[in-house]
Amino acid sequence: MRAKLTIPNIKNFSYGSFIFLSWVPAMIFFNTHVGEVQFINGESMYPYLNTDFNETQNKTICWTNKWKPTKNLQRGMIVSLWSPYNPDRMAIKRVVGLEGDMVYTRAPYPYQTAVVPKNHVWVEGDNRDTNKTMDSNTYGPVALPMIQGRITHILSRKGFGEVPWWQFKGKTRVVEGRKESAPHFD
Repeated sequence: MRAKLTIPNIKNFSYGSFIFLSWVPAMIFFNTHVGEVQFINGESMYPYLNTDFNETQNKTICWTNKWKPTKNLQRGMIVSLWSPYNPDRMAIKRVVGLEGDMVYTRAPYPYQTAVVPKNHVWVEGDNRDTNKTMDSNTYGPVALPMIQGRITHILSRKGFGEVPWWQFKGKTRVVEGRKESAPHFD
């Protein structure tokens, strides 16, 4: 038996569609400016994130806070940014150097050191195998507007909680500089 299109059915459908569509701008605003759930793909942040990637290929699920993502950035924070090599994709990397810092680079960067320019950061993946992470050692310092959010919480089955970025004790290759001494490109 076929359902008839009657006036009450059309009204209910229209009302439901109106309610749903009225929330679309709010959802877009929320995902663009407040936050969203992101899946960490690949090995670039191994072993800190995707700790069992080599065994299971599982992805870590994280919360990305997008509210003022570049305000008070600090070394060690994990950020979500537009990939300089593939602008349609997001990359997850750790902030290693801030403007004015001198970074001792890794291959394939063409120079031994780099000074992070004004309004830029130096980002790297946690994986020590440089073939498994495409980061500032490949594409250089990242402009602040490319940063879209900060990874603040892990939402995976294995663990749930705040990302303690301040506890990260990576092998540092950074000489802290002063913001005022950062190169400026006009």
